[in-house]
Amino acid sequence: MFDNLSASISNAFRNITGRGRLTADNIKDILQKIRISLLEADVSLIVVDELLERIKSNALDHAVNNNLTPEQEFLKIVKHELVSIMGEKNSTLNLQVVPPIVILIVGQQGAGKTTSVGKLGKFLREKYNKKILVTSVDIYRPAAIKQLKILAEQVGIDFYSSESNKKVSNIAKDALQQAKIKFYDVLLVDTAGRLHTDDLMMQEIKHIHLAIQPTETLLVSDAMTGQDAANIAKAFNIALPLTGIVLTKVDSDTRGGAALSMSYITGQPIKFIGTGEKNEALEPFYPDRIASRILGMGDILSLIEAIENKVDRKKAKKIASSLKKGNNFNLNDFLDHLQQLRNIGGVNGLIEKLPGIGGLPENVRSQMNDISLKRMEVIIESMTNLERIHPEIIKGSRKRRIALGSGTLVQDVNQFLKQFNEMQTMMKKIQKGGMKNMMRNMKDLISPGVFTK
Repeated sequence: MFDNLSASISNAFRNITGRGRLTADNIKDILQKIRISLLEADVSLIVVDELLERIKSNALDHAVNNNLTPEQEFLKIVKHELVSIMGEKNSTLNLQVVPPIVILIVGQQGAGKTTSVGKLGKFLREKYNKKILVTSVDIYRPAAIKQLKILAEQVGIDFYSSESNKKVSNIAKDALQQAKIKFYDVLLVDTAGRLHTDDLMMQEIKHIHLAIQPTETLLVSDAMTGQDAANIAKAFNIALPLTGIVLTKVDSDTRGGAALSMSYITGQPIKFIGTGEKNEALEPFYPDRIASRILGMGDILSLIEAIENKVDRKKAKKIASSLKKGNNFNLNDFLDHLQQLRNIGGVNGLIEKLPGIGGLPENVRSQMNDISLKRMEVIIESMTNLERIHPEIIKGSRKRRIALGSGTLVQDVNQFLKQFNEMQTMMKKIQKGGMKNMMRNMKDLISPGVFTK
């Protein structure tokens, strides 16, 4: 989401490289370029002006650290102000109240409220071991109620269904009563999508809020909304006592300005970001980490957390054990690795968290994508189990069948098998020579990727 903004700001910083100190003259041009970058990223004008004024003031009044170059000093200042604009620190849900904790989910239609309810329920169940009940008061769209019920079953939480001919505030109260009787820790209430300009629907959400007195009222907002996201957030914040924001579709090719605008405009923190369609694709929002990504400094902490939370340790341990005993690393093992890489966000999710990626040439970055990995998966899945364990038996007719089944060319299958054979060779060298050999032979693994043409 922040790639374009990151690239623009990184280019702007090159103007200050080699300067002896920070002055009003040598930061003027870079501030103007940052301004253009932010406006192109759909950051609200009022936020842009405030941010640049803060950066300028701090840069000129700042005592220069002798250990830093002017470029590094300015980068530090910009990061500090970006973090400040986005809300200083990660803001967690208030779970320190007498249960059931009621969380009301509001927002416009199509913003991703219902899927966010399912993701949030899964997050609270797995991270905090909470007993979760969800309900929908969207009586205008029966499909939304059915969707939430399906999501609840998928993530292992309970769903409360009510009669659609009841008033929405009464449905919410009935669900709350059920949560109390059955000793649920958390009640998540999904609401109908509504335009912030629709007075009748905004009155309805006020009645729901009054009826259940939620601990948390979260606005779900689509990161692709652009400049209008700030106006939507402001209107909802006037109508309701919001306690936080969930920003969805952060994985999309959007400009990223909403993240920089919404917290400042509403005074409420962004608490979560939706990073994909899967039920586990919900992450706590850390302003300092997002600022680092925008400035091309990566986000190693989030990458570590993703690996810790989403990698199947049993599978990883099993493969490691097999290798230690001298067993072959086969295509079933490789398929497990590919799927685990996808679980932590794929290649795209990986590289955007690594520092310095923004500085790579575009032709290099364009080759680092998830398409080739997906094709590898499809090729492996088109093989029989015997072929996966013994890929050396894959000859002419088998290659043609695999290519046909995977929708690829025989040349693609040949290239994949060649690269996998090189990988197997490297694994055997690791077994014999340990870490030194692994480092010496790593270049074999990082050869030009498959399907890059």
